[in-house]
Amino acid sequence: MPGSVIGITLPYGYPGQISRHGDEISRTRPVDAASGNIMFGGPVIQNSTGTVTAFGATNVASDFAGVAMRKVKSAKVYPYQNYGYYSANEPCDILLRGGVSVKCAWGTPSVGSTVYIRTAVVNGTSPSGAAIGDFGASNESGNCIALTNAKWSSDIDARNVAELTILNRQGV
Repeated sequence: MPGSVIGITLPYGYPGQISRHGDEISRTRPVDAASGNIMFGGPVIQNSTGTVTAFGATNVASDFAGVAMRKVKSAKVYPYQNYGYYSANEPCDILLRGGVSVKCAWGTPSVGSTVYIRTAVVNGTSPSGAAIGDFGASNESGNCIALTNAKWSSDIDARNVAELTILNRQGV
């Protein structure tokens, strides 16, 4: 077997996968009936009704309740089980505190740096593929908000997946 088949770096897993055990706090909440899909590893907000929705353009940092966790469930579309989602009215597992793998859509995260969520695309500018509700690692004034209770815990791997740590819970 040639030595080139053995990698020298490991990827950080799939979005929504718990990355550190022992400090995680999670809850299961139903996805709001009017919500769009909540992707594994995507930021969520908790509504006053106890349901959750995907983080959107009108949300602020204090709305951030956690990250949708990647859990074993039947595949919506084979073979994309690692990049799945929660649909309306389904139970959604949310990480409220702890480490989780997420996609970093723009910027280069470093340990301890600020986590941003895209809330707009001002003047049509946006890094390639970055959408509203994506996590990022650089401030684009007017396009994103900074989270006050989360930090990056790693750099990115070849698939733009990085570890994010939620420092304290904001959801119930």
